[in-house]
Amino acid sequence: MDTLLMIGIIIAAIAVIILLAFIGKFFSLWLQALFSKANVSIFQLIGMRLRKVPPQVIVEARILSCKAGLPVDTNLLEAHYLSRGNVLRVIQALIAANKANIKLDFKEAAAIDLAGRNVLEAVQMSVNPKVIETPKVSAVALDGIQLHAVTRITVRASIQKLVGGAGEDTVVARVGEGIVSSIGSAKSHKDVLENPNMISKKVLASGLDAGTAFEILSIDIADVDVGQNIGAILETDRAEADKKIAQAKAEERRAMAYAAEQEMKAKVMEMKAKLVEAEAQIPMAMASALRDGKLGVMDYYNLKNIEADTQMRKEIGSAPEAK
Repeated sequence: MDTLLMIGIIIAAIAVIILLAFIGKFFSLWLQALFSKANVSIFQLIGMRLRKVPPQVIVEARILSCKAGLPVDTNLLEAHYLSRGNVLRVIQALIAANKANIKLDFKEAAAIDLAGRNVLEAVQMSVNPKVIETPKVSAVALDGIQLHAVTRITVRASIQKLVGGAGEDTVVARVGEGIVSSIGSAKSHKDVLENPNMISKKVLASGLDAGTAFEILSIDIADVDVGQNIGAILETDRAEADKKIAQAKAEERRAMAYAAEQEMKAKVMEMKAKLVEAEAQIPMAMASALRDGKLGVMDYYNLKNIEADTQMRKEIGSAPEAK
């Protein structure tokens, strides 16, 4: 009996020692929360450890919120941490928004943080607007002259639009589109160079921040450079293309003319062959006429004289004139 009692006492002592060691591990955090009036019990700290939530992070966030006069329940902090949110950043954003008189509660801040946006940076951008410099945008005025423009966009974060709102890339793309449209509608590039502000006014009036997480405060033209004469280049390319088309058509006509010439030469050769064939029939016809008595000898000689006289006249007519 005494042995069983001793074993029970030893087990109880070990359990007490383990419990005290376990409690002692969170004692400093509990004491820190107690003196900071954050009201975090030992059992809550133990529960955090069992739920694999770092008590140090939750206690620090709780103390920070209580000291700023914006107490947040530990259950909400734990839930946000378990949702893979940044607890301390959300609390810091709440404090910054409260100091800047910006309406923001824990639910909105947690949603923004879980959406993948830096809620603290968003609050800071609401207080201190951010300047975004666009890359060089090229556009062509109506006179054909290309212009390169660089703009600086001053934006302020809109807390209510951070969840579901488009980011900086959308703002930059829309501003670039507006610049191209503004320069493209200008009658002359000189008008743009004389008054670059016309671009920013037209772009700013287009409401480019609709559906984005930002509010555009101003659009300033940082630099405008003159590029190439695109109109002249296009005219040159068009003239060169027309020239090649004309050359191709001329080559086609030349080829057709050459083919027609060769065809006519073939026809001439064919006619000459027929002429030779016809001339070859003359002696036989004359011989037949002589045999039949239809042609006399004197008639034959007269015909030969006429042929010789005709040949002589041809030779005289084709000879060069004497000087």
